[in-house]
Amino acid sequence: MVAEDMRTEEHDERILTFIYEFVESYRSSSESFHSAAVIFEKPTSPSESEFEDMLWSRLNSFADMDRKNHNHDNRVDPDPSSSRFSFSLKEEAFFIIGLHPSSSRKARRFDYPTIVFNPHEEFERLKRSGRYESMKKVVRRRDELHSGSINPMLKDFGEAPEVFQYSGKQYDSTWKCPLHHK
Repeated sequence: MVAEDMRTEEHDERILTFIYEFVESYRSSSESFHSAAVIFEKPTSPSESEFEDMLWSRLNSFADMDRKNHNHDNRVDPDPSSSRFSFSLKEEAFFIIGLHPSSSRKARRFDYPTIVFNPHEEFERLKRSGRYESMKKVVRRRDELHSGSINPMLKDFGEAPEVFQYSGKQYDSTWKCPLHHK
């Protein structure tokens, strides 16, 4: 989906509708891999900090609207400081990937600010089928090729809060996730 400006709430209802439709499609699909991407036309070159602020602003807005009709996916923890947390919309957990032109991680660079929603359950299916480790190696190898090292923020689910990985920015241990937990 393409939306105009990541700095505003103007398209948040339309984006949430898009994600809800994606959830319904994903749940009824027999395909193996699914992702929903929201690409923003503006701003064209946000700094890493600006992108981070916009990402959390959009995610907070989506979560606030979602809570009016849906609970958090009960397969994951709703507390972003938990190592068992995943972002949730329409009671479906997601691993979020932020992309933008100014990312310090080359593997996270894209021409436009983008939020990618990856269903958490797909990672669990990969683990159950024994394919997760090989997929993880491919992703980390690409990151190393693009940026010279594996992203120090990458951790497996359950090892550390996944919110440290959403924006692509490197954080220290004092960082507090700005996602509102209710």
